[in-house]
Amino acid sequence: MASIKKIGVLTSGGDASGMNPTIRSVVRSALYHGLEVVAIKRGYEGLMHDDMTPMHAGSVGGIISLGGTILYSARAPEFMTEEGLKKANDNMKKHNIDALIVIGGDGTYRGALDFSNHFDYPVIGIPATIDNDIYGTDYTIGYDTAVNVAMEAIDKLRDTATSHGRCFIAEVMGRHAGYIALEVGIASGAEEILIPETPTDIENIIEILKTGRERGKRSSIIVVAEGDEIGGGVEACKLIEGKTGFETRLTILGHMQRGGSPTARERLWAARFGFIAIRALLDGKKNVAIGTWKGEYSYTPLADAIKKDPKIDEIDLEIQKALSI
Repeated sequence: MASIKKIGVLTSGGDASGMNPTIRSVVRSALYHGLEVVAIKRGYEGLMHDDMTPMHAGSVGGIISLGGTILYSARAPEFMTEEGLKKANDNMKKHNIDALIVIGGDGTYRGALDFSNHFDYPVIGIPATIDNDIYGTDYTIGYDTAVNVAMEAIDKLRDTATSHGRCFIAEVMGRHAGYIALEVGIASGAEEILIPETPTDIENIIEILKTGRERGKRSSIIVVAEGDEIGGGVEACKLIEGKTGFETRLTILGHMQRGGSPTARERLWAARFGFIAIRALLDGKKNVAIGTWKGEYSYTPLADAIKKDPKIDEIDLEIQKALSI
């Protein structure tokens, strides 16, 4: 798109490990293609309040291994108003920014689409959320690191659970999506996984735990997504200990899953997504979210990415049941 000479890049919503290498890729890919880059700090809050600074290749030096986001993030309810959108547009014009690259989840995409619909700026979204719950991509930035952080923690819980003959409940993040719980549960050999996408049969879980104990199983690990219908880890712990009499302990992993140095897989996808986002912009695409879908790069309209829900892999659910016996 010949008219694009300068782009703005921002991160918004919950932070996700891998955002920094994504920023690095966007900035250096843009410079490689002869574009100027402006960093927008604190997401849409910074776009409204002119918290911006030019970026060069050295601006992103040494950040590939850092968790979090050097551009910061913030809630911006004002951006949802006509006045807030106008402030953002005024600053876009002030800095001669022709297009936006936004790094975040569905809330970030909603803000970008609304802004573009008002003022007709080309916008490209890069999926970054530890929940991996963006439609149109098999992978989102932050997911792999979050799963690995949770797996390492649960491996440690298994050691003490076995030593003391206890049942451990590990609550992981996921208010509306159980992807972290499902994958980390399989990877750590959990006896049960509770996620929002499937009904929780507490009586069946109790029976499985009792049967395991009767055949000599000393310990159990149950992974619970915080948004599971049972009420998260706290309620699961109460119910299981109350109905089984087994000594049960709860560990809530919480926000530690968002932090940490990005994994190798994370850094690779950050590099790819940043580069593909710039190329998509220069190829004339607008208001799309880039991603990877069944082995191919994908370009999903932002309107679809925020309205459609991805599906849990039914095979993974069956795998967990088969391997936890």
